[in-house]
Amino acid sequence: DPLPPPLPKKQLQRAESLPEPGPSQRSHDDPEPRAGRILYSIPPPQLQPGEGAPPRDRPSWAPKKPLTKSQSLGEPLAQSSPQKAPSASLKELTFGTADGELGQLLESPAGLCGVVLGCQEASLARLSALMQEKLVGPEERQQLLEAELVGKRWAALGVLDPQPCCQSGDAWYFRVGFTFKHSQLQFAAKVPKPCCSSLGVQSSLGTHCSIQRLLGRFTDRLPRELVLPGIPGTQRQGPSREEAACPAPQPVLQVLLCAEVPQQTLADFVKGSHALHRTSPGHYERLGCLLLLQLCMGLEHLRGQNVAQGDLCPENLLLVQCPCPPQSQKEPLGLSLPRLLISSFFKVQEKQRPCSSSQEQDWSQALAAPSSPAAAELNVGRLIYQILHVDISLENILGFRSKRLPEIPSLSIYSAGLKRLATLLLHRDPHQRVSIEQARGILQVLLWGPRQELFARSRKSLELLRSWLQVKRALLLLRFAENSAGAWVSPGLEEWLCCQYFQGVTEHSLYQVTQVLYA
Repeated sequence: DPLPPPLPKKQLQRAESLPEPGPSQRSHDDPEPRAGRILYSIPPPQLQPGEGAPPRDRPSWAPKKPLTKSQSLGEPLAQSSPQKAPSASLKELTFGTADGELGQLLESPAGLCGVVLGCQEASLARLSALMQEKLVGPEERQQLLEAELVGKRWAALGVLDPQPCCQSGDAWYFRVGFTFKHSQLQFAAKVPKPCCSSLGVQSSLGTHCSIQRLLGRFTDRLPRELVLPGIPGTQRQGPSREEAACPAPQPVLQVLLCAEVPQQTLADFVKGSHALHRTSPGHYERLGCLLLLQLCMGLEHLRGQNVAQGDLCPENLLLVQCPCPPQSQKEPLGLSLPRLLISSFFKVQEKQRPCSSSQEQDWSQALAAPSSPAAAELNVGRLIYQILHVDISLENILGFRSKRLPEIPSLSIYSAGLKRLATLLLHRDPHQRVSIEQARGILQVLLWGPRQELFARSRKSLELLRSWLQVKRALLLLRFAENSAGAWVSPGLEEWLCCQYFQGVTEHSLYQVTQVLYA
């Protein structure tokens, strides 16, 4: 039989145009300006064989993720959803981004609105990371300092003041100096009071803006010039003739070296702010909201590590002065916002006390026992009254059997919201009591909105809250830009807390919080 005719050859059609090279494929002589792509960046490590570049869908400070088997070196990551603008590129967009890349993004299904909103969220994340690093210091430098302080004792430190700079309920704090990399650093030497040490727990808490940072520890005899109020043998009084001839040995005490130097406790702040509360109630109660917000954020961090605050009272909460602003930004004494630090801790036991059959008994025991599961919520509720200078001692609060709490006078726009929050935190029914996470959300709404007048003309809905969020994020970034061009230079603690709020909040969480707050 004759052979069958040969099959026709397929003609491969060339693409009309080659795809534009991505940012990682551009040559070094790219004429487009690449400076200012992100606010700051950490130099990437040298890639080893088998490793890929970090994905573009997360910031440079996020943990590195390994490539999957379907990804090859240098291959751009596939977009997870064709219905959204590529968030990986949005995080890298700047004013100097090439128009070719912008055109590709604008042709995506998300369009202009998706691109702008994604850029705003990415910018808030970068600003928040920069502010946090300024507040707590670079992580790498802290780790180097910790390594340098290993084995150091009093002899290697310079005592800057023999008197305690702060005395909390569980420790004394002394300002000490240390030379590190040709610069003189100041931090605090914490001398725990007897039976008040939480060293084993505090050593593994990680870095958080509201948690006291531990740099080192040692055990040594107390220098003779230091004064521990209430401890015999450490008072700075003229020694008698017998003591001068044969001085008594100084006690051997455990010492913790802490990165932050406390200025005072929350109890000292509240005690000295009666006049400020009377003359500037709006400003003072806003400061109270910001301090309570820092406390709630710290308690959330501790709960994530199965750790609780030792004794949640004003005497054990430290206040640290933030880095001094320029002369033109300095506020009168008492008006500036300090950092609040939680400084005493204990490990939560796996087996908690079983709930009793009486809500009243559970409520009373939780108020009196710091280790109770509900102690944090109830004690934060008490702190609201104490900050607002309303008597709420344990004896008084347990005497309110008619479920009536003391009245909080309405002095500012924050008074009603703080009263509502205190009532929810101190509720006798655990099912109606709000959590620390919910309390944090309520405080954020009290500080930055949405306020109740937003719903006066339009019925509350997810669409309304989503639109409010988008406008507020845009206005916040515009305010940062305008302030940076004027006399106001560096954002501080309050701006960082605001960025944290608008970076993570959603219209769904806002709906739930406003339902509780404005009920």
